[in-house]
Amino acid sequence: MDKNKQQTVSSGLYLVSTPIGNMEDITFRSLNVLKKSNIILCEDTRRSGKLLSYFQIKNKLLSYHKFNEKKICSTVIDSIKKDKVVSLISDAGTPTISDPGLILVNKCIDENLSVHPIPGPSAVTSAVSVSGFSDQYLFYGFLTKKENELDKVLKSLCNLDYSIVFFIPASKINFYISKFKDYFFDRKILIAKEMTKIHEDFIRGKVASIKVLSENLKGEFTVVISEKNKEKNIQKEINESVKIEIKKMLKKYSHKDVVEFITKKENLPKKIVYDFCLKLKK
Repeated sequence: MDKNKQQTVSSGLYLVSTPIGNMEDITFRSLNVLKKSNIILCEDTRRSGKLLSYFQIKNKLLSYHKFNEKKICSTVIDSIKKDKVVSLISDAGTPTISDPGLILVNKCIDENLSVHPIPGPSAVTSAVSVSGFSDQYLFYGFLTKKENELDKVLKSLCNLDYSIVFFIPASKINFYISKFKDYFFDRKILIAKEMTKIHEDFIRGKVASIKVLSENLKGEFTVVISEKNKEKNIQKEINESVKIEIKKMLKKYSHKDVVEFITKKENLPKKIVYDFCLKLKK
């Protein structure tokens, strides 16, 4: 790249996107800004240190994460006011997207200081682009681990006719898949693992039939749920004959077994059958 054509980097905050796996995905502009930064804020200095070392960047690294961002925010603001160039990077991808930085960005806005996006790699758009699902999508990010709160969230999301993107810890993937089967029964799913890396893998299928994954998985997955399935005529109500069958079955079989059997036999969403069984139990 012609150095004379590089963008002038003036004082302010720069949100610099970094590779989600493959080092070659970083942009020329990202490297230019990082090299000209007086301070580079990062979640993990060891991890970001490897990235900067790879590109022979030796600028000052300052730890900035969810546990200290409020504490050091004022120091960063003072540096920008002194005409310093400050960059914010996350461990991977685009800063502030399910990562620290929102507090600092809003503080800069309040102080009328410049904030510049330096676009680049994003797990969200990468996963959506290869999903085959609608490009009208909702990015949710990380889901709560508390089951009662999770049910409320998924109940509201399942009524939206968009593709939906989640970040999910690998260790919790099977827990969330089981919940998706309750709320997104008739949709498709893409589970993106190790995107852009050597062992990149995409697991595709129907939410209703996706299998349990290995228990030894590490890292984070990007999961995309498809828009509503308009091709298949999924029943939304339980007819009276099926209700009678459920009542009889509950006298002999467990709640769980009845839900599984009726769901598959009648092509009904699991949540509807579950709620009806629960109502009978009460």
